[in-house]
Amino acid sequence: MRPHALFPALIGAADWRHLAPAVRRMHGDTPSLHAKGVAKVEGANHWPARILRRVLGLPEPGEDQPLALTIERDGPSEIWTRHFKHGRMRSTLERTADGTNLREQLGPMALYFTLRRDGEAIDWQLQQGRLLGLPVPRALLGKVLSRSTAGQGRYVFHIDARLPLLGQLIAYRGWLEITDEHH
Repeated sequence: MRPHALFPALIGAADWRHLAPAVRRMHGDTPSLHAKGVAKVEGANHWPARILRRVLGLPEPGEDQPLALTIERDGPSEIWTRHFKHGRMRSTLERTADGTNLREQLGPMALYFTLRRDGEAIDWQLQQGRLLGLPVPRALLGKVLSRSTAGQGRYVFHIDARLPLLGQLIAYRGWLEITDEHH
């Protein structure tokens, strides 16, 4: 494992080895990775939620959407491109300047997470957010559940973001299997 790999560095060597094999493989240090699977995407159907999803580059709701993922790693930075049936979602993940948290850039929004091992899973705990570089009050970020785990040998994910007044902005859960890795 390369020492500068993003997720192993943030989780720590002691906890990394206890993660499920599918989680370690997806979040490891392979420079290029492709995976395919299925996701169920949910979200409020009112116009403010639809507009905010569009601005942030989030997919639209739909049952059992085919999902293709590409991860491109360049040192401590990763670009995740997710192709859902109803939209494409691209984000850049990297360590914060102090090296302790994960920063995910989604369009104009940057989200900052602390990553913790929970059994064989990774629990992503939202700490703060910035919109166009400006801090967003924590109360306005609502509740975010984000978990990476495994089931039946596959990588399994569950993300659920709920905002004050808007309700469920997006929730997507499903599974992925790695189809190609380039070392």
